[in-house]
Amino acid sequence: QLQLVETGGGLVQPGKSLRLSCAASGFTLETYAIGWFRQAPGKEREGVACLSSSGGFTYYKDSIQGRFTITRDRNKSTMYLQMNSLRPEDTAVYYCAAARQNVRTMCMATLRKDFWGQGTQVTVSS
Repeated sequence: QLQLVETGGGLVQPGKSLRLSCAASGFTLETYAIGWFRQAPGKEREGVACLSSSGGFTYYKDSIQGRFTITRDRNKSTMYLQMNSLRPEDTAVYYCAAARQNVRTMCMATLRKDFWGQGTQVTVSS
């Protein structure tokens, strides 16, 4: 079965860090742009961080610039989102995705993707 499987969400205090992982099963991520998205209650899904298939281009949402980092491990066909200095407004369900798109389209077009992860809850609260 071709799928993306996410791990790593949870409850964390403001200012702390968390790392999300997303592993491809049944296929490799090598030729796909990858990205992380989030959806808070009552809000639309938004692109947070995206990385081109080559790894040479990134796109970050303005409000998380400098706090979050997206990376990929090509050998493991896994992507990561390192989240530092977390804030309560970062609370959301986080989804990983893969698509054959350029990095800007990857993050701006929030619906049309080849693969989606199942989502993982991140809650930032004291």
